[in-house]
Amino acid sequence: MDKNRLREEIKSYDFAIVELALYLDTHPNDTKALDIYNSLSDKLEQLKEKYEHNYGPLSIYGVNSGERWTWIDGPWPWE
Repeated sequence: MDKNRLREEIKSYDFAIVELALYLDTHPNDTKALDIYNSLSDKLEQLKEKYEHNYGPLSIYGVNSGERWTWIDGPWPWE
């Protein structure tokens, strides 16, 4: 999967998770929705790990700052 397609898939999963979380706010006992939420969250984490492994961090939270601040090392996620 190329960089742009992977980023679009990450955004799609992120959107679905936010929408499902809003649903769960009003339906906290819906176990089917909670299972879907957990499944989507797991898949999103896998996609983020794949992206960051191949293309660098998606946000400052994915930066391994070890001995120097690496966020400024290109390319930026939107480039």
